[in-house]
Amino acid sequence: MTLIHWLVLVTSVTGQNSSLRVRLWRQMKAIGAAALRDGVYLLPARPELRQSLTNLRDELLAADGQAYVLQVMEDDQALQTEWLALFDRSEAYQQWGESLAALLEQLPEAESEARRNLRQLRKELEAIAAIDFFAGEPLDQARRRCNDGEKRLTRYYSPDEPLAMGGDIPRLAPAAYRQRLWATRARPWVDRIASAWLIRRFIDPEARFVWLTNIHACPAEALGFDFDGASFTHVGERVTFEVLLASFGLDQDTALLRLGTMVHALDVGGGVVPEAVGFEAVLGGARSRIPDDDQLLADISGVLDSLYTHYQGSA
Repeated sequence: MTLIHWLVLVTSVTGQNSSLRVRLWRQMKAIGAAALRDGVYLLPARPELRQSLTNLRDELLAADGQAYVLQVMEDDQALQTEWLALFDRSEAYQQWGESLAALLEQLPEAESEARRNLRQLRKELEAIAAIDFFAGEPLDQARRRCNDGEKRLTRYYSPDEPLAMGGDIPRLAPAAYRQRLWATRARPWVDRIASAWLIRRFIDPEARFVWLTNIHACPAEALGFDFDGASFTHVGERVTFEVLLASFGLDQDTALLRLGTMVHALDVGGGVVPEAVGFEAVLGGARSRIPDDDQLLADISGVLDSLYTHYQGSA
């Protein structure tokens, strides 16, 4: 067994200072420390954890407590196995998995609520991962389950969501795609509304759109996007917005790439994007009050323009 270097925080807090003792316990729990005994905490020796313990030590000393940060290396394999077991997060992953199963078993009527709940579960999963210092298959399995959950939601709320195609994405000349009729599914959600904005803003300023209630009734002259058999749809891991970026050479624009990351996260899942929750709420409200899809696009285009400008300024 590989020898592991450990950090040990040894503390002593006067009996009258119970609030400091409780705060210390909460802080140690938050960073994933294991308690060897009252006032003695164990962590693997990592630079960021050493800094956290050093900060706690300084706080205790300033409050007239006592504290020492020690680094040790335990060569007794039995004891090292015992210490490793203190960091087993199996129970946390199991409880998290039960919460995910409960969500997927009884999905709420509103898609936005289901996705909000799943994002919260993903956030909780990453919080467990942050203190899983010896992560292995349980974390990988949980992340796979979370990704599968994203797909389950997409299939439940958007059964006509396109299946991803394989292959490369050819580079196209925007000049050949001007003054065209474009078609996508009616009542657009994130990927479709963002793709329509992208088309009119960067590819075809005079684009006209037809919103299909039946994708098989797509006009022959129309360029379809974001449905099975469309000219532009999901390819591999990329959603339609990202495919359009790659197709028309727009993937060098860092602000558009950041918008693509948000669209990807809301459409098929992925990393947490701070602006995603707000955009989803705005789009959901707009869809509820605007029945006409052309008007909906006009309304949301202002929001996307603002997000694009924000990303330009923070690049």
